[in-house]
Formats: sequence, C-alpha cells, structure tokens
Amino acid sequence: MAVKITLLPGDGIGTEIMASAAQVLSYVAGKFNMDLSLSEHLIGGASYDAHGTPLTQETLDACYQSEAVLLGAVGGYKWENLEHKMKPEAALLKLRKSLGLFNNVRPAKIYKALIDGSSLKREVLEGTDFVVLRELTGGIYFGEPRGYADKKGWNTMEYTRPEIERIAIQAFEMARLRDKRVMSVDKANVLEVSQFWRKTVAEVHEQYPDIDLKNMYVDNAAMQLVRNPRQFDVIVTSNLFGDILSDIAGMITGSLGMLPSASLGEKYALYEPVHGSAPDIAGQNKANPIAMIDSVAMMFHYTFRNQQAATMITNAIETTLAQGYRTADIFSDGDTLVSTTEMTEKIIANLAL
Repeated sequence: MAVKITLLPGDGIGTEIMASAAQVLSYVAGKFNMDLSLSEHLIGGASYDAHGTPLTQETLDACYQSEAVLLGAVGGYKWENLEHKMKPEAALLKLRKSLGLFNNVRPAKIYKALIDGSSLKREVLEGTDFVVLRELTGGIYFGEPRGYADKKGWNTMEYTRPEIERIAIQAFEMARLRDKRVMSVDKANVLEVSQFWRKTVAEVHEQYPDIDLKNMYVDNAAMQLVRNPRQFDVIVTSNLFGDILSDIAGMITGSLGMLPSASLGEKYALYEPVHGSAPDIAGQNKANPIAMIDSVAMMFHYTFRNQQAATMITNAIETTLAQGYRTADIFSDGDTLVSTTEMTEKIIANLAL
C-alpha cells in the first residue's frame, strides 16, 4: 500500500524548497523500497488567490487522509491587509488546530561546517544540541476574546490543564531519550497563566523523578540561548514564547534557513521549515532548502520510524556543507555559492555515497 503524503508548497519560496524536498523524499523512499503517493494542494495566499480562502476543505481533507503533511511556507506582502481570518497565516493556525498538532518540535543543532558561520563565537557554539518543544494549539494565538477597535486591541492567553499536561509529558519522555534535562520556560513572575503553567508542569514532573526539571523566565531564556546554548537539552514552553525562542535559535545555526520542525499530534503530523516565505527572494532560486530537507529527515524519524533514512539525510547535508557549498544566506568568503537547485543536487549526490 502506498504511503500518502500531502505536499503544501504555499507561498513565496515555499514552491522552490518544496521541489527540493520532494526530490529528496522520493530518492530516499526509493532506497528503502517505500511506495509513495504524493498529492499537492494550495494553502495560504496561493489558496486565497485561487479560491478566496487560505485553506479549503479539499486541502484539509487531503491532510486528514495522509500519513504526513509537508509544508513549505505561507504569507507575503500582497496579503498583509486582508482581514485576520483570510490571512495566509490563519490557514496555518487552522491546519494545526484541525489536525490536533499540539507538539511543535524544533531542534537546534550546529552543523560542524557552519560553526564559524554564526555571529556567535565558536567557543559558545561548540557542543550545542537542544530541542524546543512549543505547545502549538493553545495560548494567546487561539485564546478568546480577541479583537481590536479604534483605541484598543486585545488578546487572551489561556491554557487548560490537559493542554499543559500533554506537552509536558512529551518533554519528559523526550528528555529520557536525551540528557534527562528539561527547562520549562514561562513568565510566572507577572502572568497568572504562566503560574498555572509552572504548577502543572511541576505536577507532571512527579511522574518523572529521573528527569531534572528547572524553570526559567522567557526574557532570561532569550538571553541565555545566545549566551550559553549548551546549558539546554529540552526546552518546553507555550505557543508564543516557543515561537520567539525557536527563531532566536536561528542565531546558533547561522540562518533560519537551517531550522526544521515537526508538529505532532495524537494522529497526524506536519513537517515544515521554521523560516517564512521570504517574498524578497522568491522565484530567484536563492532560497536555502536545507531546513525543508531536514524536515523530511524528521518525517522519516517521527512518522516512519526510520532512523536510518533520517540519518542518511542529515549526513548528506553535513557532507555537502563540509564540501563548502553554501546558499546566499550562509555564504562567506572562501565558500562556493550555489542556488537552491544546485544545493539540492549536491545533497542528493551525497545521499548516493
């Protein structure tokens, strides 16, 4: 039986990096005799332009019928003035909620070949390997009431106990497979919702006495991520804070173009790069496809439980970078500048080794 995967290229550079991901996905699947069934659908601004809505029921149904979903990026300048529910980003929020994708996994591990490509010092970066678990379907992005008027705008940040418990369990379980350390990040000194978050995480922790749990305020965490990233192993935090902290982690890898992610639920899974649609370089064959390709590696790891395939992809990326190939976002003197398609070709060539 064919494995069904829904491809959602989206907007901007999404179409370019999705083409790269599909090539790598098909190549690796062939290596492991996987029968793939790939279907492509519109989402975000592209869907709005075609259908008047950023997420059609047809696209949502295709996702429901798939083992996994691979997404490029959504958004762009031309849709910024649409009402909230019609913005491309609203499609992504609805998709996450509809599929029950409550656990956003964002790893931050430095590739050896890029350790001097970051603005951070080598001695700060060496040995960095942590993962951010961002609660994805609750918090201020989904809380009600929300809105704005002439003189006021408002949002509600709220969490229920089950929402916190399930992401905390994921963090402690993941820590057991890593270095057995969890850092829960909140703003409990000023926010009641964070005080509830901290209390609930502590109660879940009672089931995991083998795991070391610490708490950190989000403003301090932002500073510590670039001051001493090695101190972190598993970070668990709320939707808004996780969104911000995982982007700060782009400082560690040198570019948001290097950060993959997995959004996991009880039944469904979606994989996407952390970066946006980059409309300023869209259509120019300049985009870095590595985060998208690395998201395919995460798909093999989490959905297909094929660690060998996942490692094959990450090793190919590492080898390609070690050979000196760089897209413009990570390029420096002495490197070989390549396009999106050329970087993809180099990675696939190294997959064949």
